[in-house]
Amino acid sequence: MSVIEPQPRITLVAGAVREASVPALVPPVPHGSLADVPFGNAAVEPEAVVFGRKRADGGWGDVTASAFAAEVHAAAKGLIAAGLQPGDRLALMARTTYEWTLLDFAAWAAGLVTVPVYPTSSAFQTRWILQDSGAVACVVEDPAQGRLVSTERRGLPGLAHLWVLDAGAVDQLKRAGERVPDEAVTARRGLLGPETLATLVYTSGTTGRPKGCALTHGNFFAEVDNAIAFLHPVFRELSKEAPATLLFLPLAHVFGRMVAIGCVRARVRLGHAPSIENGDLLADLAGFRPTFLLAIPYVLEKVYNSARATAERSGRASSFDRAARVAQRYGHEDEPSLGLRAARALYDPLVYRRIRDALGGRVRHVICGGSPLGTRLSEFYSGAGIDVYEGYGLTETCAASTVTPPRRPRTGTVGRPLPGTAVRIADDGEVWLKGGHVFAGYWDAQRGVALPFNDEGWFPTGDLGALDEDGYLRITGRKKDILITSAGKNVAPAPLEDWLRAHPLIGQCLVLGDNRPYITALLTLDQEGLVHWRRMRRKDHLPIRQLARDEELLGVLQRAVDEANRLVSRAESIRAFRVLTTEWSEASGHLTPSLKLRRAAVLRDFADDVEGMYGGEDAAVTP
Repeated sequence: MSVIEPQPRITLVAGAVREASVPALVPPVPHGSLADVPFGNAAVEPEAVVFGRKRADGGWGDVTASAFAAEVHAAAKGLIAAGLQPGDRLALMARTTYEWTLLDFAAWAAGLVTVPVYPTSSAFQTRWILQDSGAVACVVEDPAQGRLVSTERRGLPGLAHLWVLDAGAVDQLKRAGERVPDEAVTARRGLLGPETLATLVYTSGTTGRPKGCALTHGNFFAEVDNAIAFLHPVFRELSKEAPATLLFLPLAHVFGRMVAIGCVRARVRLGHAPSIENGDLLADLAGFRPTFLLAIPYVLEKVYNSARATAERSGRASSFDRAARVAQRYGHEDEPSLGLRAARALYDPLVYRRIRDALGGRVRHVICGGSPLGTRLSEFYSGAGIDVYEGYGLTETCAASTVTPPRRPRTGTVGRPLPGTAVRIADDGEVWLKGGHVFAGYWDAQRGVALPFNDEGWFPTGDLGALDEDGYLRITGRKKDILITSAGKNVAPAPLEDWLRAHPLIGQCLVLGDNRPYITALLTLDQEGLVHWRRMRRKDHLPIRQLARDEELLGVLQRAVDEANRLVSRAESIRAFRVLTTEWSEASGHLTPSLKLRRAAVLRDFADDVEGMYGGEDAAVTP
């Protein structure tokens, strides 16, 4: 099988790479919409298995292309029977389930625009999204979410319908649409084209209110068709098994949404996992047995840390650490030596196979996005037999704009432009993106239209980065997050934060030092890692406040900080840190739904701790 690997076109300015672009592998879709995809699949390959659906007994049943198209058609008729008109907005608030994807396609088949809402959203966030989008109908997963939306309906006069999945919403829609003629759905689909608005995806927002990103059917076609043409042949060639993936990313996030649409488009078997709690997700992975995964760094970090903790409990921590170092060296080398290959073969049945088994046993590829994974873990997974393709993108670009080329990794980067994408580095180092996948603009609730972001098609991301001579992009930080010390030193916190967050005892990390004499860090403790550490050292009896002052624990964390400081110069290194006894979470308001830090909220709520680090104490605990 021939695998297409298009080469980027490089533009130099004053000897520096300022732009890289890769031509599209497929032409733009000239007509039609995402609504046509299930019906096209059913016509071309009706018996193809496109979904694995979890049964009540815990097993997985197959859903064929023809069966899925029939369900989409029936649900679309129900939405039409409810009186929803073309262009109306339908909000979907649920975890990652088969019904979410079903209703997404059914809404498009009825000519609607879907509006994802994170199931963990607060009442205020939910009301804002429903109000700003002008949603006329909403589907929620359970009665608790239904009550949350119901309490806000006074402020949502346009919200005419509320359906609850756990109360049989899909069956209700199917029954309601029985008298609607089939031609009604065909007519609604005929109204849509690539330029038609498909969805309003609200950015989780690290500051301020979320903004609605208006993504068209053509945007998603440009994204998924090029991604499929680029990656699908590789997955087939290298794994020698029919591709299948288990989706556990939230469908309210554009990354998860792109995965679902891409799998349906490519007729790749797709399963849904509603919970990423360790036990739940590992059970679903074992039952579904995917061949590749789309993940955020958090999941890969947890799998690694859990394996390390298991090895320590059985007295094999030193062996695991040696295996990890071997894997990292193996993943780093382009041509591993004979001795390194032998060492890797020795540890494969002892360590690496257990890592692969934790992901279901068949996974050979992981596409990782959302935030940087970090060189250390990327090289470890590669050495353990799982290729990690890091990617980079935003809600405004339908997820990925760059991705690691298959079999051409370059650790520390987020890959090269996805085919059909151009990347430019502006004069101030900001990353700009251009391509058919870049959104139409931000939603204007007053006008009911998307406002273009500029006239030339380049979208300024707010991220800082650099391109190398081969077109690989390296993200160095956020434009707004760059710290400038009182001595005038510019410091990007992301590399230090990524390194420390990968430590098994550290949950979250925020590096700070803006207008300060030196760099410091706030650390939270990883609860699973802490439970294991306490048990191994017989310190279960110590309360958390006392434990966080424990000299042995602080010594472990200091060594982690020292290792992170090796990445940077002395002026950029962390000179003090403080251990917090509270967790940062979405519920506490310190993380976005996609698990990004709300830096302003952390700095506000832990101002006393910050000041304490600049008062002479090297490490302390929250009172």
